[in-house]
Order: sequence, then structure tokens, then C-alpha cells
Amino acid sequence: MQKKYRNGRAPTKTSVEDEIAHLRGLDLGGLRARWQGVFRRPAPAHLTRHLLFAVIAYRLQADRLGDLDHATLQVLDRTVAKLEGPAMSARLASFDQKRTELTPGTVLVREWDRQSQRVMVIADGFAWNGQTYDSLSKVAFAITGTRWNGPRFFGLRDKDDRSTTGARP
Repeated sequence: MQKKYRNGRAPTKTSVEDEIAHLRGLDLGGLRARWQGVFRRPAPAHLTRHLLFAVIAYRLQADRLGDLDHATLQVLDRTVAKLEGPAMSARLASFDQKRTELTPGTVLVREWDRQSQRVMVIADGFAWNGQTYDSLSKVAFAITGTRWNGPRFFGLRDKDDRSTTGARP
């Protein structure tokens, strides 16, 4: 009898390294399709490409090489239980605030029209191509010629899930 993994698939001759290398080349749609194949359910709409990649890669490795042992899972569960409630909410709020604050010296990089665009965060705004702008949206406009939400353009915010917010006309 052939061994089956947690996801119901039989083992393949493709190495884990090759499968992960293939994942790196997939776009968001490709990763969502791969998620469906691995987990047998649609990918959560809020997950970014980076997180989809990380979770799928972890599951592929765990299926082939083994997952965390029971004792480790218990330690992690106890740690989470201690941090639930107001303490966890405060930590998440702190993390979210740190994620949105850009400190001077940070360089944001975005590829646009096959060119890498680098924007430096400075004390009084943002520097791009020798000019200073007071918002990322103005930098995005200068780069593209169209109006953008600057943080979204530079990957600091995820695009709204239109299935939950309703489609715009």
C-alpha cells in the first residue's frame, strides 16, 4: 500500500526544494490555486502572497519531513493561552502601529514600468528623484501619473477584499 500524506496526496519524486522553488515563481493567483490543492479548501482572502507562500512551503515540508512533535505543540499552545485577552490585544495593537510607522532612513522599493523606484523616508516626508514629497500618494502619482493610495502602492497595506466590502460600480 502506498503511503499518503496529510493532504491526501501520494508522495512524488519531486524534491521539497524543487517544489518550493516552483512556489517562488507563482503569482498570487497561482499560490491561491496551489493552496486549494494542498489544503482542499480556498485560501483565506486576507492572506498576502508572502504569507500564502510561507504557509504552503511549511505544509509541504511538514508533509514530507514531519511536523512539530506533540511536546512542542503543547508548549506553543500554553504560550498562546497565556497571551490571550487584553495582553494579546495590546501586543497586536503595538505590532500594527510599528508596522505602519516609517522611520527616517527607511527605503521603500517598488518596481514600476520595469524600473526599480526607490523612495527614502526622511524626517519631513519622502525623497524620490531628488525631490521631497509630503505624502507617499504624491510620490506614487509622480511615478505613475495616476492617483494611488501611496501606502498601498508601496505594499504597506493590502488591497481591500472586494468580496467582503462589496464591489464598486
